[in-house]
Amino acid sequence: MDSKPIVLIGPMGVGKSTIGKKLARKLGLSFIDTDLLIVKEHGPIPEIFKEHGEAVFRGYEELAVAEALKSQAVVATGGGSVLSGKTQRALEGATVVYLSTNGQHMKSRLANGNRPLLQNGISDWKRIYEERKPLYERLCDIEIDCSAASLSKTITEICTKLEEL
Repeated sequence: MDSKPIVLIGPMGVGKSTIGKKLARKLGLSFIDTDLLIVKEHGPIPEIFKEHGEAVFRGYEELAVAEALKSQAVVATGGGSVLSGKTQRALEGATVVYLSTNGQHMKSRLANGNRPLLQNGISDWKRIYEERKPLYERLCDIEIDCSAASLSKTITEICTKLEEL
């Protein structure tokens, strides 16, 4: 495995942060959650959307991803971070892992969240995922299906695929 950051991309709620923390621990790397960087610097994400709009949030997200990519770390990104052309270009210098899903377990995962883009629940999630899926697929070096696998199996599969690169 080389010294590039390992970046997790995928839809909202797929488990990028949870998987990222455990993957970083297993690999002996630090973990960076770009959403947490944004919250630390600018406040809660729902408030950013409400007070400033999605465009301002995406600008903050772009900066957070750029900052995170300076470290040899496991980086969890927001589901929409791939929408930015600047971020897409920056990801070329990283190992990108796309956490995909068939969506069957997403309703329960999303039920407790306060996600500004999911005002209509799972139907919004499905629409957004289908729109972004081609970007996730194009940008990734590795795709891991998180639909049914346990957390430990997912981590093991990621590590195996990273070693194969």
